[in-house]
Amino acid sequence: MAVDPRDRAGSADGAVSGGDILVGYDGSADAQLALRWALDEGGRSGRPVRLAYVFEWMTVGDWLGPGVAPGVWPNETARRKVEELVRRAVADAARAHPDLDVTGEVYDGPPPLVLQERSAEAALLVLGSRGHGGFGGLLVGSTAVAVTAHADCPVVVVRAPAAPEDGPVVVGVDGSAQSLVALGFAAERAARRRVPLRALRAWSPPGTARSDSEREADETAAAERAAVEEALAPWRRSFPHLAATVEVTAGNPASLLVDASGGAQLVAVGTRGHGGLRGMLLGSVSQQLIQHARCPVAVVRER
Repeated sequence: MAVDPRDRAGSADGAVSGGDILVGYDGSADAQLALRWALDEGGRSGRPVRLAYVFEWMTVGDWLGPGVAPGVWPNETARRKVEELVRRAVADAARAHPDLDVTGEVYDGPPPLVLQERSAEAALLVLGSRGHGGFGGLLVGSTAVAVTAHADCPVVVVRAPAAPEDGPVVVGVDGSAQSLVALGFAAERAARRRVPLRALRAWSPPGTARSDSEREADETAAAERAAVEEALAPWRRSFPHLAATVEVTAGNPASLLVDASGGAQLVAVGTRGHGGLRGMLLGSVSQQLIQHARCPVAVVRER
């Protein structure tokens, strides 16, 4: 029996009712892309957008430079510049989206920990693929891995270039509970944007040399397709206009999803899976998507 993710989390994305869209913002070009994506999502969902700049003070053990004593920190001049940066970004966003509630805050502390804590009250956390300042080396270091792995809400990592407006939403489905939550998240986004939904199931064909191996492979593929269609059925009923397709393909899930990201608006995966998508978050699949996908990547979790 198919499980409707709304029965688990109260909504297609498992979001906190009334939660806002939290954007990791540091003024970098990639943070601007993330902010634009979040503002578009806020306009479609009606959720407020909150910018978060995480200001990590230098500690006593850090290098302060010649002749600089630890007692001079925190640097209030630097903090005022950061606050002004956030104020300008909020004002610009509010002018461009007058019907949207846009706010901003500057937080103190380690970026991974602060973002993880704030995600508990957010509907969605949006990050750029790279940053500077408070988010320096976001995707090449440990910050993105920690935030994506441990945030309490779905995380979207926005990558350049911008996705085409008519591109589909792609989701990896393997039948696990987390992938079903990702399926609902993807279906809702595709329905809002009135673009197609592509549900992909990667599987490994039987490694047998028997003469009937081809027939067994066809039967397995048909069973996999039927399972995905059953999981998709509640979302077809919820969104009658949704144009959804199911694709069952033998192959490596990371490669299939990265290839499918070309021309897509979004590719969504669960935090973990089994079968063809095992290790979706903590293994190589999510890492390859975050590093190589050619569109924004959503890592979706059940609260």
